[in-house]
Amino acid sequence: MDIATPKARIFIDGEAGTTGLGIRERLRSLPVEVLSIDPERRKDPVARQALMGQADLVVMCLPDAASLETAAMAASMGASAPRLLDASTAFRTAPDWAYGFAEMTPDQGDLIATSNRVSNPGCYPTGAIALLRPLVEAGLMSADFPVTINAISGYSGGGRTMIESHVAEGGPAFELYGLGLEHKHVPEIELHARLGRRPIFVPSVGHFAQGMIVSIPLHLGDLRGHVRGADLHETLRARYAGSATALVRDAEPKLVGETLADTDIMELRVHAHEGHRQAVLTARLDNLGKGASGAALQNIRLMLGL
Repeated sequence: MDIATPKARIFIDGEAGTTGLGIRERLRSLPVEVLSIDPERRKDPVARQALMGQADLVVMCLPDAASLETAAMAASMGASAPRLLDASTAFRTAPDWAYGFAEMTPDQGDLIATSNRVSNPGCYPTGAIALLRPLVEAGLMSADFPVTINAISGYSGGGRTMIESHVAEGGPAFELYGLGLEHKHVPEIELHARLGRRPIFVPSVGHFAQGMIVSIPLHLGDLRGHVRGADLHETLRARYAGSATALVRDAEPKLVGETLADTDIMELRVHAHEGHRQAVLTARLDNLGKGASGAALQNIRLMLGL
């Protein structure tokens, strides 16, 4: 008689938020059991720790401070502590947490699969790191290159207040923000893209719900050697060859931000003009898909061996 393998148990701490809801919906496709807390006790540490004790994996969809508290609670459980996947920014630069961008290096997926603590990457950093790190590691771009990153995201990633302002009649068509140059994603990009110089990051929000485009302008003459646009394209193609989620595409004359909404893939492109010796690198993804819940599902699969 066959004995069924027990389903892995997952507790989403903060499942009522945008990312938590997205993860829960995606988990329907996996052979797992989702543990849910009584909504009236979602901030009760005793109730939360009780569910953590029953779980194989806890996915934290919480503000940074709350994620720090949950991680400390898990650490206090000793050998009975569950594995952790954190969707906040709290641990994305922590040396003792695996960075959950599986395509970042050839062995990153293995590192995620064997780690007990994994930090889900940010949406903007996912696109920026995907474009920059291969160029730095290939020696085409120096670590101290003066990188400028421009990005536009759908409003769904900005929380309840931003969503309400955009769905209201007459909501803003476009918002440029982060102009204090202290955006919380910059340290994450700088570290994992292997940059030795703080990049300038200028994010914005458009009047569309889901989608994202990250763009990085380059003067080809400022790169190492006589680099052509084709060299940049080939470097990205070689890095992500065989990936089902990071796809290197040919250049297009224009890109629409919403195109990949409700998908878990990312498209990478090099748009170059050899006569002007200029290029623009672009990454297009869904801020709620590959930029959040989709990446979390990918990490859950790796961590649970699914």
